[in-house]
Amino acid sequence: MTLTLQRPEPLAQRPEPLARSISRYAFVVPTTGLDMAEAAEIAFARGDDDALRSAYDAHGSLIYSYCRRSVGDDRAKDITQEVFVSAWKARDRFDPSKGRLGAWLMGIAKNRLVDNVRSEKRHADRRANDDTVEIGVESDIDRVGDRMLVAEALKSLPDNYRTVIELAYIGDLTHTQIAEQTSLPLGTVKSDIRRGLAHIRKQLAVNP
Repeated sequence: MTLTLQRPEPLAQRPEPLARSISRYAFVVPTTGLDMAEAAEIAFARGDDDALRSAYDAHGSLIYSYCRRSVGDDRAKDITQEVFVSAWKARDRFDPSKGRLGAWLMGIAKNRLVDNVRSEKRHADRRANDDTVEIGVESDIDRVGDRMLVAEALKSLPDNYRTVIELAYIGDLTHTQIAEQTSLPLGTVKSDIRRGLAHIRKQLAVNP
């Protein structure tokens, strides 16, 4: 099966949709009790019709932005496509019940970036200590990826959850102070923080 991906546009624009060369499937995604993102992830894992295109449209900008922070623009476009081709070929290893697709794709991208940056650094300075270079490269790429995943998870929260979590973890306010500032009952503040953190943990979960 041949997969053809369009290169993502610059960061200010949305990546182009996938070319329509993906094989057709006859599965129907059960949607009862699932949100659209979860249904799309099940469709991807099963190889359903248009699932790869949908995944690319949903996560292409995130993957490209991540790659762009570590490598040049042209290489970032190439790696982004490699990530989705690799993910599609290995889709049987993605379990939607154990992690989210965005985090899984970011893991694939991280491995590609580490390999790419290591190779470039070794060619640029043959005298560098390889172990030191590799540890530094992986640490930097991990840190950028973690920050981007957390930012994406925060953006996906309902406004009420995001507000109280930002006040608690960025504003460093106590639950009581948040309740006073937002005019919410203390019990609501606590439950919103708990539910918001549960949502974030789910977004950050990666398949084992």
